[in-house]
Amino acid sequence: MTAAAKTTPDQERPTGRPPTAGTILNPVLTGFHPDPSVLRVGDDYYIATSTFEWLPGVTVHHSRDLVHWRPLGGLLREARLVDLNGRPDSGGVWAPCLSYTDGLFHLVYSDVTNLSGAFKDLRNLVVTAPTLDGPWSDPAPFPSHGFDPSLFHDDGPDGDGRSWALWMEWDHRPGRHPFAGILLQEWDRGARRVTGPTHRVFTGTALAHTEGPHLYRRDGWYYLMTAEGGTSWSHAVTVARSASLTGPYEADPAGPLLTSAGDEGLELQKAGHGSLVATPGDEWYLAHLVARPLTPRGSCVMGRETALQRIRWTADGWPRLDGPPGRKDGPAPRSAVPGPALAPAPVPPPPARDDFDGPALGPVWSTLRRHPGPDWLSLTERPGHLRLRGGQSLGSTHGPSMVARRQQSTAFHFATLLEADPRSPRQMAGLVHYYNSQLWHYAHLTWDEDLGRVLRLGVCEHGRYAEPADPVAVPDGPVRLGLRGDGDRGAFAWRSEDGEPWQPLGPALDVSRLSDESATRGDPATGHFTAWGFTGAFVGLCAQDLTGAGTKADFAWAEYRETGASRRRGA
Repeated sequence: MTAAAKTTPDQERPTGRPPTAGTILNPVLTGFHPDPSVLRVGDDYYIATSTFEWLPGVTVHHSRDLVHWRPLGGLLREARLVDLNGRPDSGGVWAPCLSYTDGLFHLVYSDVTNLSGAFKDLRNLVVTAPTLDGPWSDPAPFPSHGFDPSLFHDDGPDGDGRSWALWMEWDHRPGRHPFAGILLQEWDRGARRVTGPTHRVFTGTALAHTEGPHLYRRDGWYYLMTAEGGTSWSHAVTVARSASLTGPYEADPAGPLLTSAGDEGLELQKAGHGSLVATPGDEWYLAHLVARPLTPRGSCVMGRETALQRIRWTADGWPRLDGPPGRKDGPAPRSAVPGPALAPAPVPPPPARDDFDGPALGPVWSTLRRHPGPDWLSLTERPGHLRLRGGQSLGSTHGPSMVARRQQSTAFHFATLLEADPRSPRQMAGLVHYYNSQLWHYAHLTWDEDLGRVLRLGVCEHGRYAEPADPVAVPDGPVRLGLRGDGDRGAFAWRSEDGEPWQPLGPALDVSRLSDESATRGDPATGHFTAWGFTGAFVGLCAQDLTGAGTKADFAWAEYRETGASRRRGA
């Protein structure tokens, strides 16, 4: 799980300071950052997370002390690595596993094309690169009759240097549990394919829904870490171990290593899907996903986030959460965790305002199902502006023109300066609060046959479109649009000039529907769902032109600021 290898520095290493343990404040990655795969390469730590229908695929953050994390952006930046055009909501790139051996990063990921009903249609793929900046190899196929693929390199002091593929098997047949167990098969790194027999090494515990496998070796034992209990309130991390790689694996008799189940008072809910990392000083940490509902068992607008927990090992060789002195051991996640004895390595936060004066989008930005390209996005046609050419509607899964960033706080203000010249009601551009193609709130500049240039507020709830306010006629020239979020409320506003007061655009809206809970629909008893919510709310800039002319919209800047305390958890 670790490798002593030299990598290209991402920032200057701190020097001349003795190691001190800082405090890890959870979530360490706020906003939509689920399914973390944590990796150490030398002195560098990386967390890779799922991106689903958003690009670039597989978001990565970097740290040197596990306390401070810097976004590096996404790894899958080309259509040859992943093409998400037409992918369903919450399809696309699932559960990456990032590993390192033989001087190469190995990235394994699922590309899901269908997830509704009894079937999961997907491809599991592997790419390699000498650095995270690439160049990445063409994808090699990985076993694909289930999702959550991972690689284990048995290259520790007691290992034989071979690599092994793991994945969960999905069973669509009526009367069978769809989560059929964890499979293991040797991976030939040179030939880039599996070889030899397939082993079913674990079928899970009574929590069921066994997925997200990661394999480790420590003190002569192989440890299999899985996610169980489903991705919602009963989520958990379980550990099983074996003296033999191929099993049999014995589940920890103490139960799950981590879960939030049964304690609605915890700030961090849905704790599960974890992976392990060790420092050079043999301090162990668990990266895992969590969610922060607005109210107990309420909506998780920011989706599933990433947290870290400190791990200690018992005398008989089982991992446990390492709580503060005098506290009873328990599997509940903690919001504040002692950091490792590493030199502090703070990083500056991303700037609140982006003036779009760089050659490429910054690492906080994502695009929806569409890699940036000159046919629809430019930062150079009008220097100092983001230019979007109108694509398909917000309800489409093909050809959208959207640049967005994660909502990372329940209290925030997001604003932009827009210039556009619509000449049809089918030409629109503006500021969007977006969950998926069926759930969004959209303040947009468009054209009306009677009023001319107007601002409209569109609301889509499970595909039903409405406008809760009359259109507002606006003068020619730039328009400033803003969105203020506070807990379960979101209010849009506009103004034409700096210094003028903001004018409300429609009523405050219920943003709790822009959430995993609102998006997910189906039958928990069978595990078959008609719609899933695996992502989180985004705030973004977009343009549509349903005439097909590709009318341009220019955004001079965008600004995202957290605004303080919010009405979270009933406050």
